[in-house]
Amino acid sequence: MDKILEGLVSSSHPLPLKRVIVRRVVESAETPLSQAQCRAMFALSTRLVLQGPDPFQRQVGRQVLEAYGRYHRAEFEAFFNRGLVLGLLQRGYGELSNRDPAILDYIQAGLRLIMSCPSVLELFELLQVEALRLVCERPAPPLCARLCQLLGDFPQCLPRGRKLSLAFCQQLVRSIAHFQSQGSREAELRLYVSQVTQVSGLLRSVWKAEPDTLLPSLQELFAVISAADTSFEPSVALASLVQHIPLQMITVLIRSLTTDPNVKDASMTQALCRMIDWLSWPLAQHVETWVIALLKGLAAVQKFTILIDVTLLKIELVFNRLWFPLVRPGALAVLSHMLLSFQHSPEAFHLIVPHVVALVHSFKRDGLPSSTAFLMQLTELIHCMIYHYSGFPELYEPILEAVKDMPKPTEEKMKLILSQSAWTSQSSSLPSCSSRLSGKSETGKTGLINLGNTCYMNSVIQALFMATDFRRHVLSLNLNGCNSLMRKLQHLFAFLAHTQREAYAPRIFFEASRPPWFTPRSQQDCSEYLRFLLDRLHEEERTLKALSSGKTSEIIMNEDSQIQEAVHKGQVFAEAPCMGSEERTLIEKMFGGKLKTTICCLNCRSMSQKEEAFTDLSLAFCPPTSLESVGPKCMESSEVKEDCVVQTNTLATSSAGETPPNNLEVNGGCDTVMNEGTIKDVSTEPNSESATNCELEVQDNRDMSQRLVGKNPLSVTDLLNYFLAPEILSGDNKYYCEKCASLQNAEKTMQIIEEPEYLILTLLRFSYDPKCHIRRKILDNVSLPLVLKLPVKRPASPLAVVSGGCSVGVEISDIGENLAKKLKPSGADEVICPQLVPYVLSSVVVHSGVSSESGHYYSYARNVTGPGPSGLCHQSTALSLVSPQDKLLTEESPCTVVENELDTEMPREWFLFNDSRVTFTSFQSVQKITSRFPKDTAYVLFYKKQNSTCGFNTNSANGLWVNGDPPLQKDLMDAITKDNKLYLQEQELSARTQALQAASASCSFRPNGFDDNDPPGSCGPTGGGGGGGFSTVGRLVF
Repeated sequence: MDKILEGLVSSSHPLPLKRVIVRRVVESAETPLSQAQCRAMFALSTRLVLQGPDPFQRQVGRQVLEAYGRYHRAEFEAFFNRGLVLGLLQRGYGELSNRDPAILDYIQAGLRLIMSCPSVLELFELLQVEALRLVCERPAPPLCARLCQLLGDFPQCLPRGRKLSLAFCQQLVRSIAHFQSQGSREAELRLYVSQVTQVSGLLRSVWKAEPDTLLPSLQELFAVISAADTSFEPSVALASLVQHIPLQMITVLIRSLTTDPNVKDASMTQALCRMIDWLSWPLAQHVETWVIALLKGLAAVQKFTILIDVTLLKIELVFNRLWFPLVRPGALAVLSHMLLSFQHSPEAFHLIVPHVVALVHSFKRDGLPSSTAFLMQLTELIHCMIYHYSGFPELYEPILEAVKDMPKPTEEKMKLILSQSAWTSQSSSLPSCSSRLSGKSETGKTGLINLGNTCYMNSVIQALFMATDFRRHVLSLNLNGCNSLMRKLQHLFAFLAHTQREAYAPRIFFEASRPPWFTPRSQQDCSEYLRFLLDRLHEEERTLKALSSGKTSEIIMNEDSQIQEAVHKGQVFAEAPCMGSEERTLIEKMFGGKLKTTICCLNCRSMSQKEEAFTDLSLAFCPPTSLESVGPKCMESSEVKEDCVVQTNTLATSSAGETPPNNLEVNGGCDTVMNEGTIKDVSTEPNSESATNCELEVQDNRDMSQRLVGKNPLSVTDLLNYFLAPEILSGDNKYYCEKCASLQNAEKTMQIIEEPEYLILTLLRFSYDPKCHIRRKILDNVSLPLVLKLPVKRPASPLAVVSGGCSVGVEISDIGENLAKKLKPSGADEVICPQLVPYVLSSVVVHSGVSSESGHYYSYARNVTGPGPSGLCHQSTALSLVSPQDKLLTEESPCTVVENELDTEMPREWFLFNDSRVTFTSFQSVQKITSRFPKDTAYVLFYKKQNSTCGFNTNSANGLWVNGDPPLQKDLMDAITKDNKLYLQEQELSARTQALQAASASCSFRPNGFDDNDPPGSCGPTGGGGGGGFSTVGRLVF
């Protein structure tokens, strides 16, 4: 019979005929056969099953084996013995390898046939040992899955005893770690996933039957994924095990893992990164639950360094998983937790910002209900992050445009979401001071690395650097051998102008210029820092001049006496008035102006005057209580058009008494202006002329006073008018009149008598809340004109023509008590007439946040030089701000100015300096900043006097100038050249390192980022599908 069957299956007869004959052979199995005939049939069928050249022969072999084994069980039991099975498992069958899954198929079929025979117990014992041996040899997924199927059908073959059972589970975990998909087509990937599911299902059965094996198996799993061996990357197929771990064990396991002192940070980082990679595994459940639980566990034990490293390393991969519908729910859950908990820096969020818009558009194109639901969740997350890090408009505007038609969560909801996931890193090893290894941006400008909440310094330095004339003067100074602060500023300016790095770390300058009372790594007031810096530079230059003068005149003295005398003379010089322009310091030449304060006693009409120097003006506006007493005229007299202004914020403060001699207190002591000049006290006897002037001018500008407090939104013009408007000193603030020898009501007025080259205006927006004992930021709308004309009162010249005059007709008693203290501008000196000096906007320092102790600073700036197109503010297009009625600054609409400016604005003229990031922007961005981001408000303004070159010759004979800047001195150029060479070496080393990492690992670390703590990151798309409608395994990336 075996010969007939063998000849039949190998013959060339038609297949239907052969099937008919095979059926008859199978039916004849019921007839009695000799032991030899049975053995011959078993051998033939075994050979057909294992070595059949085609599916037909293998099918015939299985049918014959099953039929003859059922009817001749005793003979088959003798044939299918221990020796046969062991030989198949260890040596294979003929040319068939022992690692071929067909071997296990044959053994499983044989076991079914002899299940009722006593000899099967011997085979079970054999298979228990062989199963453990097989998994220790790291079988491929097909063989391992077939073995697990056999063990699942015959659990008696599983290794018995705690030791063997535990070893089997641990080795099976390691075998899964070696799994790799052998193909990329959908059918192949589906088969691979089913094989992995088969293996993980067996482990679940073992863990359920023998719970003692679960924890050691998980320990083995952690050992695999935490290994630092770069030559082996565990398979993401391990994710299939997570769904079989009871969720009730999360708390205990995570606490044990995060508090184990034997688990090193590097191992934990590696393990967490690989767990996050498991998000790519389809159909796995609870992966995101365990990842989030581990992240929370690490935060609970304050292992913030691990969290920071893992988040920055994997945030882009997690975001990329959102493209694939099968793994999108888990990926979005992990992404949300990582972003919402990473609140100390926007670095992680900014890594995914470049990819958000494309994903949003993909969700919208899908139109599927699931995609729409995920888009709403993603939009809520994005709004929360933009709310928390609102200081980066150049990054967020495209995203806001893309999601503008999606619902936006309320502020209360965003605060609640952020507060629920927050953790704060206090680690000193934050990756915060490493620059991206990439060249300058297309702007050609250099950013400043944030050294830990030093954005207040960075924004001010960039504004000073963009003050072109000041920068050129600093770079042209000969400071060789000097270790002064000015020398360090020159060094910083030189690097900003000439380094090839994208961002420079100003560590030396920061340490030298930081005020002693500023706490390191905490946010500070940029205006306070600016005043301190200018004052230091000013006093330092005066002292150095005094030292030089002292040494020259006292050369015969010994060295100690020379130094002491020079220091003494320097102190005397510092207190002495500046005698001429040639003796003025650079700070005085660039930023110094003069104010004259006049106080007129309303009883005896006597006046006292003081002249005071300033480097900036702190502008406040009238307190809200004043608005109640303002009549309808306040609205009628205003002509500012609201649609042509820039929205910013100001702070309302109250007035205080007379100015102290060394610090000019502006409107209530909320801020001070540095005094660097002399003070002159002049007591003037009353006469009919001065008394008349003092009386008559009270009414002259009552309408203006009403306009100042009644118009909304205000402009910088209004704030300047209010600053220069008179102040009635009364009540507790009465003036002591020497002539009356008593406290009297008085009128205090201030006039600018000498304008600075660069006018710095600080908008007072931080007020002290006595109830909460904190400084609050008050938000009111203020417009920023590109062109500002400053009223400067100088002695009248014969050619001066003054139109308008002083009006008469209002008594002092007509002044309402609730009109605050500032009422009407005064013109006490008939010999002085206002001259309007034009200024153009140069820089705007923006504060993002709600208090002076927190938030973020960045700056907008442009190059504004002397006459010519670089100023971009031509007389023909500038709208005069003077009215025929001799107003200090009129309420003519700045709209024309803005529009004309924008029409003539050169492309890419404005820059946005945001720590390490420098981008092109436009004045329209400044206009929209507060309307788009309510917490972002202009704070410090730099205006450059128009048509002025400060006497600086750009055709200096010292050498060729680069972009109008003077040539650098040799030591500075050598330092920059050396650093640029070092930078190129760093780039080469980085390229080599990344190449090695790419060859040995599936992911590479990006030391990027950007915030108040780090430089900006920039990366392209990291893969993923082109659409959000994928529903097949074939489009997944493993």
